[in-house]
Amino acid sequence: MNDCGLRIADCGFEKKISAFNPQSAIRNQKRREHNEMSLIDPHGGKLVDRESRGSDREALLRASGKLPRLTINARAEADLELIANGALSPLDGFMGQADYLSVRDDRRLANGLVWTIPVTLAATEQERARLHAGDDVALRSHDGRLLAVLHLSEIFKYDKQLEAERVYSTTEEEHPGVRALYSQGDYLLGGQISLIESPNRQEFAPYRYSPRELRALFAERGWLRIVAFQTRNPVHRAHEYIQKCALETVDGLLLHPLVGETKADDIPASVRLRAYEVIIEHYYPLSRTQLSVLPAAMRYAGPREAIFHAIIRQNYGCSHFIVGRDHAGVGNYYGTYDAQRIFGDFAPGDLSITPMFFDNTFFCRRCDGMASLKTCPHDPDYHVSLSGTKVREMLARGEVPPAEFTRPEVAAVLIDAMAA
Repeated sequence: MNDCGLRIADCGFEKKISAFNPQSAIRNQKRREHNEMSLIDPHGGKLVDRESRGSDREALLRASGKLPRLTINARAEADLELIANGALSPLDGFMGQADYLSVRDDRRLANGLVWTIPVTLAATEQERARLHAGDDVALRSHDGRLLAVLHLSEIFKYDKQLEAERVYSTTEEEHPGVRALYSQGDYLLGGQISLIESPNRQEFAPYRYSPRELRALFAERGWLRIVAFQTRNPVHRAHEYIQKCALETVDGLLLHPLVGETKADDIPASVRLRAYEVIIEHYYPLSRTQLSVLPAAMRYAGPREAIFHAIIRQNYGCSHFIVGRDHAGVGNYYGTYDAQRIFGDFAPGDLSITPMFFDNTFFCRRCDGMASLKTCPHDPDYHVSLSGTKVREMLARGEVPPAEFTRPEVAAVLIDAMAA
């Protein structure tokens, strides 16, 4: 860690203290406003804001004690935050039946806008019996904190198996997304939300930017073309290679690791974030790199989730999105490049953000550098490629994976974490 503290990406922007110049301040403000207006529009054209403030928030707090209550799980908490801050624009709440069925079957909202993942709130038969359309419902965390009020407009039953088949391309319960779907209640609750308290506001606070905050930061730096990289895994040399290839063609790189709920055997978010800190500090241009967390839960929905992740990054202000091999995949449920092919299913103009596709990358000892199947002519025997299981075994023994696979600074972080 350097003397700039946690926000390493801010270190490239030293602020000089000088006498206040009103004309300069006005020019800078106009420049920022122009840049912000020039950034890519949010999906649907408008960034949603469902955070309650001031007197509206106080009124909801006063009324909350008399409202029917619903305790929500970690995935719903994550969705709640992303709806409220605009990351899931144009959604302003949990989906009603028309949107749900259209997304499930046609990969579009009822108004025709592309959308690939149902964002829903489930309830059991017992919970549903206490609720009625038209109610305001207090949404609470497992420890009882009031997080939001759901303005309930619909209650409807749904077909879990059909959703699994359409969204996850499998009905097998071994799939983590399908397992989560099967374990939830048999009814869905639709309606706008009003956020009272962000569920995990202090978690990863130095990197917890809302879409509005990141858009303002991009505008301040003069970035108009920004490429985002999604990951739920620790960074390694193949990631670094494709990130830097993408950065060659744009103004800035947003490293946007997902820190919401993942599989139990995934590396913890805090460890992954520390790995990004050290690699950025030593190997990335600080003035062209921004680290921020995405407080979303993984669905492991493969191709559909690739579109979902791209739309979210558009709402954060990104013009481009990296899609590598097996994006958001798990096991053998999806083809290696299905997450790239799905973008071809939509007509020009359906999606405003531009995907950037990368092949499987690796270090080739014959090329003596990073390469991919598109650029390397050599036999696979020359390629440094390690499975996740092999890497975890090496780290558990305190062994540093080869430098061609991961930077030693990153390996040290992972070894320390496994030894703790």
